[in-house]
Amino acid sequence: MFWASYLLAALAIILAWPAPIALSRAHWSARAPFSAMVLWQSIALAGGLSMIGAMIVWGLEPLGDNLVSASAGFFNLLLNDDSVQTLGVLHVFAISAGILLFAHLVFTLALTYVRVRRQRNRHRDMLTLLSSPSRDQPATLVISHPAPVAYCLPGGARSVTVMSDGLVDLLTRRELDAVLTHEHAHLHQRHHLLLWAFAAWRSALPWLPTSQLAQRAVSELIEMLADDEALRQVDRQTLIRAIVIVGSGAPPQDALAAPLTAEAVHAGAVPAGTGQDSTQSTAHRVRRLLTPLPPLNHLQQSAVLATAGLLLVVPPVLLVVPDLLG
Repeated sequence: MFWASYLLAALAIILAWPAPIALSRAHWSARAPFSAMVLWQSIALAGGLSMIGAMIVWGLEPLGDNLVSASAGFFNLLLNDDSVQTLGVLHVFAISAGILLFAHLVFTLALTYVRVRRQRNRHRDMLTLLSSPSRDQPATLVISHPAPVAYCLPGGARSVTVMSDGLVDLLTRRELDAVLTHEHAHLHQRHHLLLWAFAAWRSALPWLPTSQLAQRAVSELIEMLADDEALRQVDRQTLIRAIVIVGSGAPPQDALAAPLTAEAVHAGAVPAGTGQDSTQSTAHRVRRLLTPLPPLNHLQQSAVLATAGLLLVVPPVLLVVPDLLG
């Protein structure tokens, strides 16, 4: 139990700071966005479990050789109303902190879900008043707005894609197909669930810089996954032009007059959104499409997925059978 708690604490520190920073700077993630997404989820889950487990295992250490026997001793202590002097103040504090952190994470996850659900319901009610169904696109609503806007609104069977008439006016038929395929990919691959989970992680641990880093990285990865889905329907140049137009809010005449180039993106000739995060994300997406790199080979992808699986296995093993380390 003693060594298990310290190993869990060390793993929690690694997964809370250096691992997310290294992954956010890794260039290979753009070559395998799905594998990178799985690894981000494993880091978040394993990090939370290690953080909670380290405190609880260390707190229960005086009561048993492993978590099962120590937990049984702890419940006997509570049921028999025995004195907590067997544990000591520091161990009681560690157990309490671990339980409170677990409750905080679960509560924040549920609260974030309720907030997102309410926002979507209000948004859906507004769309009922301000939009009209598309004449040639199923489950698509059109709002009257001059800016090129497109997004998806999840809701199970009620999921819809929303676009503005300004978008329809600016894009060609092929570019519009690229945008709609991109948004449909978000719905079909249920990217909103990932955004919800990582938004809850950031809300629960705002003092942890890597929670913000993870949310930003995951948001960019899901855009890349949707871009890859759109490439199955349209050519690369069409998709790039559609991204640039939607990101800039107007057709960049110089960019549309000739094929877009990586040099134009690096030079800032292609606008990409209004916020800094949006600008960086759009620029990364365009650069990735302009200068495509070969995807990771099967061995490399297997190594990434194996690492993700190992991260999910190690904390439970340390929690349940720490007596093997003794």
